Amino acid sequence: MNFASLHPYVYLATRYPFVKGQSSSQRICYTSSIYLISEGYGILTTNGQSSRLGPGSLVYIAAGQLHEWVADLKNPMVHLCCYFDWHYVERGTDFNTVCPICYPPQVLQQAFVGSSFPYALREISKVESLRIWQDLFRDFYKSEAFINEQTFMRSLTIQRNFQTFIDYFLNCCMLREDFIPDQRISQMLHMIEQDLLHEAPKPLKVYYQKLNMSRGHFFELFRKSTGYSPIQYMNRFRIGLAKDDLLHTMLSITQIAEKYHFSSVHYFSRLFHRLTGQTPRQYRLSACASPILQS
Repeated sequence: MNFASLHPYVYLATRYPFVKGQSSSQRICYTSSIYLISEGYGILTTNGQSSRLGPGSLVYIAAGQLHEWVADLKNPMVHLCCYFDWHYVERGTDFNTVCPICYPPQVLQQAFVGSSFPYALREISKVESLRIWQDLFRDFYKSEAFINEQTFMRSLTIQRNFQTFIDYFLNCCMLREDFIPDQRISQMLHMIEQDLLHEAPKPLKVYYQKLNMSRGHFFELFRKSTGYSPIQYMNRFRIGLAKDDLLHTMLSITQIAEKYHFSSVHYFSRLFHRLTGQTPRQYRLSACASPILQS
């Protein structure tokens, strides 16, 4: 497989809360899958190893890879998860679901296993900003259904948002031996996020001077660590906060723009539309009409 044939396609994306002690049983997915633990704890067993994982753990499981999840007995994990192929695979004539899972593994039909990514990907990572990743997942939640004429247009939007997610995922999880994350970036992200939560963001110069970095080194490390430039990261973080307010408060769009220190409501609306494909008003209305999918 080469990069020319890559066109990642998502079939199912959802939020899945486990119950205490719940097991997925040993299974093999015909598709590749990505999991983000947003809450709680659990154990992943795969490739002969078991790992206890908690909030912020990001896991990539390649298509055809045997694995099992077991939720914690006291504080069970919540998965944000997606099932996808690196290019579309037609399985509709042989399976009832678009992303079939094999139980037990012995009956796997190898011909329908999706392709692998051509380079090594980190299997388990720890994300720097849980909120950013939660927002990225939420933008392409999708039911496990085959596309038809009624759902085609919605699928186009979902797939577009999924492409953004995969770009971000690859920037963070492709194995690059020449890059070791700088712990100062984690400190800086915490400072930036606290400022964005409680007051207007400071000029970027304040952050990199506080950590004794040059401007160029700061921008290079920031993009390698997060996949975004500082301004892109801050804008996405603020838009994520605004999404929560649109869903869960009665604040007006103007009030939300002022709350997160956007220069104007018009700039806020343009940026929101560019990052989500909807205006703030459309997002509020559509989100109220469509409950979050759960499998």
